Amino acid sequence: MELRLINEQGQEANRLQASDVLFDREYNEALVHQVLVAYQANARSGNRAQKDRGDVRHTTKKPWRQKGTGRARAGMSSSPIWRGGGRVFPNSSDENFSQKLNRKMYRAGMAAILSQLAREDRLAVVEDFSIDAPKTKLFAAKIKGMGYESVLVITEELGENVFLASRNLPNVLVVEVQQADPVSLVRFPKVLITKGALAKFEEVLG
Repeated sequence: MELRLINEQGQEANRLQASDVLFDREYNEALVHQVLVAYQANARSGNRAQKDRGDVRHTTKKPWRQKGTGRARAGMSSSPIWRGGGRVFPNSSDENFSQKLNRKMYRAGMAAILSQLAREDRLAVVEDFSIDAPKTKLFAAKIKGMGYESVLVITEELGENVFLASRNLPNVLVVEVQQADPVSLVRFPKVLITKGALAKFEEVLG
C-alpha cells in the first residue's frame, strides 16, 4: 500500500510504501464498532451512585393511618414510588463497565480504521513534525500552512515544544504512537503521521 508523503506546504512530495497488513485491510464495520464501544466503555470510571430506600434521608414514620383516609396505603416516604424516594435497583459506585477485547481483535480493528483512512485519502505521512518554540501561534500557522484545520498528529516522540504549543487548540490533537486510540482516529477528519511513527505503528500493530 502506498501512502502520500507530504512536505511543509501540504503538497505531495513522494509516495511511501507501507505495510499491506496495516494499511490495506478490508474494512470490517462490526469489528470497528466493537473496538470503539469497548474502548469507550473501558475508559468509564464507574463512580456514579444512587440511593436505595435505606439510604435516602426520610423519616420512618407512617405518613398517615392505614385505614379511613380514602388514600392508598403508605408505610414510609422513602418508598421508590414516592417523589424523592429511593431507587429500586440503584447504580453502584463501584460498577464495572469494562469489556474484554482480545489483542488480536484490537489490532485488526485499528488496522481496519487506518486502511479506511488511507482509502479515503484522510491520512498522510510527513518526514518530521516540530516547531522552533513552544508557541501556539507558530503551531497553528504550521498546521494551516499544511492545509489542515482539524487534524490528529501522531509522532514517534512528542517534543516539548509541540506538546506545549498544541495543547490549547481544540481542533488539534498530538499524540505518540502508544497513545493513538481508535476513537481519535475516527473522530478527526484528517490524520497526519510522521515517518518514524509509521515505522513504529507497523512494529506494534503489524
